[in-house]
Amino acid sequence: MKPGQILNVVFYTRHGCHLCDDAAAVLRAHGITYQKVDIDDDPELVERFNTCVPVVEIDGVVRFRGRVDGRLLRRFLR
Repeated sequence: MKPGQILNVVFYTRHGCHLCDDAAAVLRAHGITYQKVDIDDDPELVERFNTCVPVVEIDGVVRFRGRVDGRLLRRFLR
């Protein structure tokens, strides 16, 4: 990633998901802003991500499912 490059990050989540809370904390700790999408508001997203949340999509590519690894995220951001 180039310095100053803006990422388009979509964070797929659902209410009551403790793994989603953990993932959001990791994203915030790395200074990443994201668009939060509750999959339960869209039947197609439920079908696509039902048991996989949290899901983090960066620039149109799913990079994390189920857990956001801070170490891997740092590598990606370099």
